[in-house]
Amino acid sequence: MTWRFCLMIEPAASDAVLSDFADTFTVVDPAAPALSVGELSTQRGDGIFESIGVIDGHAQEVTAHLERLVHSARLCDLPEPNVAQWRQAVARAAAQCGRGESVIKLILSRGVEHGPTPTAWVTAATAPDNTRVRVEGVRVVTLDRGFDSAAPERAPWLLMGAKTLSYAVNMAAIREAKRRDADDAVFVSSDGIVLEGPTSSVILRHGDRFTTPAPGAGILHGTTQLSVFAFLGQQGLRAEYEAVLAPNLVMADAAWLVSSVRLAVPIVSVDGAGIPLDADLTARLNAYLLSPRD
Repeated sequence: MTWRFCLMIEPAASDAVLSDFADTFTVVDPAAPALSVGELSTQRGDGIFESIGVIDGHAQEVTAHLERLVHSARLCDLPEPNVAQWRQAVARAAAQCGRGESVIKLILSRGVEHGPTPTAWVTAATAPDNTRVRVEGVRVVTLDRGFDSAAPERAPWLLMGAKTLSYAVNMAAIREAKRRDADDAVFVSSDGIVLEGPTSSVILRHGDRFTTPAPGAGILHGTTQLSVFAFLGQQGLRAEYEAVLAPNLVMADAAWLVSSVRLAVPIVSVDGAGIPLDADLTARLNAYLLSPRD
């Protein structure tokens, strides 16, 4: 990944009304030191983030990502982001991205320990080449996430619905999948409900009906999943939220992991059992996801 741009942000109050937030931005060398050793994002993973796909300099699904950033901030008791300020920061970063695919990351940390304000920054980098997995698909294994589907409501301090910087478990799940000779994982609750991938949402097809696990129960509402459902609706297909039982994964006529950078990646096996690969629909999904969307 080649880093192209880094913009430090002096967070503005959520109700600050400005037409131009340029004075709150500082461009820094992405290869230079920029964070204090007391920064809680690095010490404790105490913060939130978003990853926004960029196609030929156009940032995708910006509104949905900013809405989720605000939602995560509320769950984590962080100051509410000023959406207009962050939107201008995204535009500045996108302008530094050339042709092809890039990724913009938004980070909001609790800041320096005992410090007065949060720390915020935006980066832009070249995205990995995901062409092969979009065509060939991935093998996944199901992994128990270690809690039942009612746990997030019973224990909101687990922050299951927030996109936090604490991604050690997610990365450990992907490493475990590779140890099991797979490419990725799908989390399942201890009572057998499908949740999501470590870095993706899950979508299943049964005939002409498409489903994704209902938001809640610790499932992050996927911005790319929303775009896929919008596309399916335009095609006159049913796309619905529902609780998905783990055995339904291998019974699907097709399935995908979807995310902002990899886009729509077909699942070709679950725990060693094969799933049909719908190459035509996958290609149409990715053509749509690669088109400009706000």
